[in-house]
Amino acid sequence: MTKKRPWGLSLLLSILTLLLEAVIAFVVSFYYGATQESPNVMGTPALLILALPVIAVFGTAVAAALSMGLVLPVVWLGGVLGRRAGGREAWWWVPVAAGAVSLVVVGLVVAVSGGSGAGSFTLGWVLTSAALTVPALLWRSRRKRVFGPVLLCGVAAVVLTAVLGGVGFWAGLFEEYRPPALTSADLVGRWSDGNGGTLTFSADGRVTAVDIDDDLSPYDDFTEDDPEGGEDDRCSGQGTWVYTSDTGRWSQEVRVTVDACSFENWNVGGTEERPKLYQYIGDPDSWDLYELTKAEGET
Repeated sequence: MTKKRPWGLSLLLSILTLLLEAVIAFVVSFYYGATQESPNVMGTPALLILALPVIAVFGTAVAAALSMGLVLPVVWLGGVLGRRAGGREAWWWVPVAAGAVSLVVVGLVVAVSGGSGAGSFTLGWVLTSAALTVPALLWRSRRKRVFGPVLLCGVAAVVLTAVLGGVGFWAGLFEEYRPPALTSADLVGRWSDGNGGTLTFSADGRVTAVDIDDDLSPYDDFTEDDPEGGEDDRCSGQGTWVYTSDTGRWSQEVRVTVDACSFENWNVGGTEERPKLYQYIGDPDSWDLYELTKAEGET
């Protein structure tokens, strides 16, 4: 009879599996993000590399917590279901247990976040069930030499995912997001922030600002007269504007000079059908943007 693997080694195996799954999920999300509308955030890869040691330690701690809080209950529930239904702990009860636990977890997340569509809920449940099933099956495995094969298969899965994603972009199956290519003529007209603030560009290089947010700091200025913070930090006035695009779509900028305003240059984003002008609010890595969209019918 094969001896049961020590509990501590099973925990380490679960942590390793969850970390490999997290890397695969990161690769998939990276490729997916490349297809979605996003700002031009420079320096993120370098910051990510510098933060890898911290991410590794934090990820290991999270994986350990998930192993104890979710994977171990799945293993236990799978054993209970197997013994009660068939008298033995058959492996196929583990996916059933993972599905039940995932249903509770995803349901709680949806309830806390305010709800989601049936499609999103189903996708979340399926992915969570699969993510818990793999480490739970390995946890109950009796094989002694399993760490090497798991690590090898996990790394191969990461590489394969990365390669398939790259091939998908190269073959045109996925389309990388790029901001729309604008011209000076495309900018002429009124652009609104949807909250009363507008920039109106004229073909002669003049611009009129009305109630444009001029405080893009991540920290609001709370005062006795402005308890909400930042409500009076809007500017209006007239000035000039210049559009530049030195090296491509990501370098497009609109330099607006208005004496009453102190904002930075505006970047170009959005889509060909609905272009946007935006500035960063606080740290660019936060992707928190102040956006203007062109009013319909404006030329």
